[in-house]
Amino acid sequence: MTGPGLKTAGIIIIGNEILSGKVQDSNSFFLVSELRALGVSVMRISVIPDDIELIGREALLFSETYDYVFTSGGVGPTHDDITMEGIANGFNAKLICHPALEERFRRRYGNAANEAIMKMAVVPEGTELIEVDGFPVISFRNIFVFPGIPELLRRKFFALKERFRSASFYLKRIFLNTEESDIAAALNAVVAEHADVVFGSYPILNNPDYKIIITAESKSEAAMLAAAGAFMSAIPEDIIFRVE
Repeated sequence: MTGPGLKTAGIIIIGNEILSGKVQDSNSFFLVSELRALGVSVMRISVIPDDIELIGREALLFSETYDYVFTSGGVGPTHDDITMEGIANGFNAKLICHPALEERFRRRYGNAANEAIMKMAVVPEGTELIEVDGFPVISFRNIFVFPGIPELLRRKFFALKERFRSASFYLKRIFLNTEESDIAAALNAVVAEHADVVFGSYPILNNPDYKIIITAESKSEAAMLAAAGAFMSAIPEDIIFRVE
């Protein structure tokens, strides 16, 4: 779905633990769901290892392509927390010890503020700090850097999500008791005639009442209703189980 006023996003999940199966990613699903509810269309999700050059390339590409970029993981005191270094590398930006972060860590940890702790104050030059939930979210250009721990990511995202709100998506779900092959021609014809509406067709197994869910979605409520109505008019009424 494209068009004026549509805000787009890309998500970069960073961590060897995801790609090796040690940890199951839930952050991308959470972000997609929340951003969709805010009217933002996620166009791509990338899952990449802890690699400075790869992080940099993905961050730069996503930043140039989408309105918003969200990263998850790779921020912390250990050797594999290299998201900041990767972003700086991709943008050819200087890494600096951010004065506000340095002061915060020294105030919190005092003499215990060792090299590992102060590593978390090092960010790309030009970074913005967004104060939320007791510790800031780090933003660089249109990139928002979140921790990989799901509970922390969710708290921080909820605290600043309103800054991403855009015009809503309008969605219609049509539940059909038939096979996809029986409605494919009608669906294809309606899709061709309604370019500003995105249709989806999702088979459902082992349900006695319906076998497919058809979705119609658009930023325009009128366009969505017209397209959904055209599709329902093109199929037998008795196969429609429910519409919501």
